[in-house]
Amino acid sequence: MKILVVDDDLDLRGLIAYVLRQANYFVVEAQDGPSALAAFAAEKPALVILDVNLPRLDGFEVLKRIRSGGDRTPVLMLTVRAGEEDQVLGLDLGADDYLAKPFSPRTLLARVRAVLRRAGVEKPEPMSSGDISLEIETQSVIIRGGGPVRLTNLEFRLLQLLVANAGHPLPAERITLHVWGYRGMGDRQLLKQLVHRVRQKIEKDPAAPLYLVTVTGVGYLLKP
Repeated sequence: MKILVVDDDLDLRGLIAYVLRQANYFVVEAQDGPSALAAFAAEKPALVILDVNLPRLDGFEVLKRIRSGGDRTPVLMLTVRAGEEDQVLGLDLGADDYLAKPFSPRTLLARVRAVLRRAGVEKPEPMSSGDISLEIETQSVIIRGGGPVRLTNLEFRLLQLLVANAGHPLPAERITLHVWGYRGMGDRQLLKQLVHRVRQKIEKDPAAPLYLVTVTGVGYLLKP
């Protein structure tokens, strides 16, 4: 399930994205109002986590533009302001919930699940590309004609990103950020080892991969 996280605070946005990815959500990030609207149109997320204080266009204006076309995608707003006026304004513009900073990761996840549940989109749909299908609830991969194969958390996040961008080569830096999070615990060597393990699970001949291929000088590509 895809969630758009919009916040100009790089550290906080990274932390939110990390927490959501640990819970097996697919995260798209934006740092200001215009990029949020562009990402919303391109990615069609199931949920938007939207900070109020954004550069260029604030969160209220972003929300207003999302709702102006009749779109009912659930929106969870974040703010450092605890005043009732801001909360009322956000809810009047069509926000589904409001969360004041600072907040704990557990509180954030509880709010996210509650908003998705109320919107009727709590159950995640499988992600697929060509012969490969990811079962999010069981954290497993199915290759056409075979049975489900369980994945570790890191393996799942790697395939999650590659399936979502099938056919497009992804830089190693972007992959490590998605897999290991904003604290930068991953590197190219760890990524290479992770790719090797995933190939053992999805390829008939891991030494001559058909699906998860290396793009020299860039990173990796999942062939649709």
